[in-house]
Amino acid sequence: MFVLGFPLLLLPFAFYNMIAFLTPGVSWTAPVTTVHMMSGQDWVLTWEDILIAVSIFLLWVEIIKSTRMGSRSVMDHILAMALFIGMLVEFLLVPQAATSTFFLLMAIALVDVLAGFIIGIRAGRRQIEFEGPGAA
Repeated sequence: MFVLGFPLLLLPFAFYNMIAFLTPGVSWTAPVTTVHMMSGQDWVLTWEDILIAVSIFLLWVEIIKSTRMGSRSVMDHILAMALFIGMLVEFLLVPQAATSTFFLLMAIALVDVLAGFIIGIRAGRRQIEFEGPGAA
């Protein structure tokens, strides 16, 4: 499967950067649509909501990918860590990235890194086999 070894959270990161740098006047909190709910309230869907929802779905895929063992999963963890570090540096140094939308994307990337390492360690621990006294 080709998505192994490619951090999927790079897609919302790249999309955010394209919008933030190429169209500086676009607001992430601008309403996309309004849905009238049965409760009588109006639910206003913004671009920020859509980007975060897509990122959470991609995080779910990344967590499933992190359960696989092998050299590709190690590369996937390294790339996820590099993506998080790049996002952190951009958040701290670039004015266009100093938004709550970008912060939430960065938090999702951090969860990906932590979940990948924790799941990898736990899965690796289960791979250890012990030979009993009669195995010799």
